[in-house]
Amino acid sequence: MRILTFDIGGAFIKYGICNEKFRMLETHKIPTEAEKGGQDLIERIIGIVESYKKIDRVAVSTAGQVDSENGIVVYSTGKIPYYTGMMVKKLIENKTGIPTFVENNVNAAAMGEAQFGAAKGYNDFICLTYGNGIGGAIYLGGKLYKGAGSSAGELGHMITHAGGKQCNCGGEGCYECYASAKALENAINRVSEKPLDAFQIFEKENFEKPEIRFEIDKWIDEIIIGLINIIYTFNPPLIVLGGGIMNEDYIIDLIDRKIYNRLMDNYRKVNIVRSRLGNDAALLGVAYQAANIK
Repeated sequence: MRILTFDIGGAFIKYGICNEKFRMLETHKIPTEAEKGGQDLIERIIGIVESYKKIDRVAVSTAGQVDSENGIVVYSTGKIPYYTGMMVKKLIENKTGIPTFVENNVNAAAMGEAQFGAAKGYNDFICLTYGNGIGGAIYLGGKLYKGAGSSAGELGHMITHAGGKQCNCGGEGCYECYASAKALENAINRVSEKPLDAFQIFEKENFEKPEIRFEIDKWIDEIIIGLINIIYTFNPPLIVLGGGIMNEDYIIDLIDRKIYNRLMDNYRKVNIVRSRLGNDAALLGVAYQAANIK
């Protein structure tokens, strides 16, 4: 079986061919060009599908809240204009005739980690990804928990600061306003002499500046606040942290050193680890789901 699998984010589309053993045979990355809107985006996806031969399944992992049973983006915050209500599955299948499965990208990443990565062997865990926002997925009893409206796991929109910063969801004080990689960039660039992205921040010449280290440590405390709320809500055995910024050892090490002293005894059994699959987590997770279309 050959599965053409996609991971649609706000900035980039990653895609490639996955085989029946769930090995990525090739991967590619192109700009999302989100500002052009949902219709243009899906037309580009269809164009990529049509450029391949002998594809048995199409698997689409995407930003936004997704009704995976019907393959519809039920809500998008507006990073991709006119994406809410997009019938991704129907549009791709009608044009190409290839069975298609669509899933939220963090749910897909959680499935990838459950089947092939850091969460393999766990029946229960929480997955979070830290980027421009914070995505979440809840894996309970050996399967994804979707909630009443197929939208459970919006952990980035927990309120951690009542009456706080305005969020693009329309709320105030959301977790992602304070603990996302974008939030770190914003904080650092208020004190830095030059603009720095999330990865430049951790380069030695920047990381060793006291004013930058201070902001990093404050940001990690914000991450910990959200994790404590999640741990007290679910009492999970495992939390998997994803997003490119989580490859920085300093972040994971400081979380590990600080968080357990802030938890009640019966909640300290939680294991907090980084994603093992990295950028391939969502690609492999949604491919696994697509392979099991009945």
